[in-house]
Amino acid sequence: MSNYNEMETNMLVEAYLDKPTAETVEELAEHLNRSKKSIIGKLSREGVYRREVYVSKTGEVPITKSEIVENIATHLGIEVEDISGLEKAPKAALKRLEGALS
Repeated sequence: MSNYNEMETNMLVEAYLDKPTAETVEELAEHLNRSKKSIIGKLSREGVYRREVYVSKTGEVPITKSEIVENIATHLGIEVEDISGLEKAPKAALKRLEGALS
């Protein structure tokens, strides 16, 4: 047996599709007197929930130093193994180098 009836499920899905945000999940949880985890679980089972994309303090999508080194190697036209150890450099320096090569 489901914790949600068909009407609640339809209302959840419609409300979330109209405005897919964390605030909507909180509002739905309050409205239906359920936990946020329960709402997220139901939306996930219905195939509509989208996790929020993490962004860094600067508002950028995070990128690892290894990914930056791979980009640098691609720009230089060499294998990543040829510049192994570069990922130990400070991230800011790697980003500056990557930007200079772009």
